[in-house]
Amino acid sequence: MSELIARALPAYGLPGDTPLTLLNRSENETWRAGDLILRLHRQGYHTKPEIASELAWLTALQGLPGLATTRPIPGAQGLVTEIDGRHIVAFAPLPGQELQPRDDLARWFAPLGEITARLHLHARHWTRPQGFTRKRWDVETILGPHPHWGHWRQAQGLDDKGAALLTRATEVLAGTLSTYGTDPDTFGLIHADLRLANLMVHGEALTAIDFDDCGFGWWAYDLAAALSFIETDPRLPGLIAAWVDGYTRVAALRPEDRAMIPSLIFLRRVLLTAWLSTRADSDTADAFGGPAYTHGTLDLAERYLADGLCGFRP
Repeated sequence: MSELIARALPAYGLPGDTPLTLLNRSENETWRAGDLILRLHRQGYHTKPEIASELAWLTALQGLPGLATTRPIPGAQGLVTEIDGRHIVAFAPLPGQELQPRDDLARWFAPLGEITARLHLHARHWTRPQGFTRKRWDVETILGPHPHWGHWRQAQGLDDKGAALLTRATEVLAGTLSTYGTDPDTFGLIHADLRLANLMVHGEALTAIDFDDCGFGWWAYDLAAALSFIETDPRLPGLIAAWVDGYTRVAALRPEDRAMIPSLIFLRRVLLTAWLSTRADSDTADAFGGPAYTHGTLDLAERYLADGLCGFRP
């Protein structure tokens, strides 16, 4: 893919021999090119209007008090560059490094709650441009027969006994989420992937990046996404409490939203279990994938059926 990225360089005013560094291969590929960060989109996932809509929201978020996000950079074709049917977008680089599981996460989850609340307040009141289109993250698109990120039945190391357990647990989960509903007080435009790898730390500043999966989902799902790949960490109850504390400094969080947090954490875990198998070529799958993650999901499923993951309730 480096040759395709090299061909995009002139569109951003960069010489064709600009050094390229592959930073990450996950849903997409992220490259460093001179003073820019370039994202090469996975073929067949987002349409050009969907990508343009993501960047429209990011552009609207620039300069808002208390909310730092990555800044999209236009090229000769506008915010979305197309070469041989592939889509490329550019961002200004950011100082600092990604938040890591070994870091003092308790220090950062209250600020993350504040950032998330500001994102939600903006999304609730923003007049979206004509043609704005993003994917929905709901029961059908996560747990249905044709989910965006693949089906959990494809999970590595899943046997018949485990499949039967996950069937029971996800049926209960789907019923709970359907009752919760998708009215505007519950469901709206969210980041949907505020996991540690998408949070940049620099000094005392925390910046949200990678809005590639932003779409329409439950507001409280953004907390579940922040706990991706650390769902079994013993620090989890404290992190949830810190996030809720930070969030409620900025915006209200209803009792019914708090009550749904354990179900949304389990939903996210099931979603990631499927994704790690369908995106086995990603750096994330190299780091977290395999039967061990699936087995951890089964442990959570047993706990969810037993007590609704009561230990995760704030």
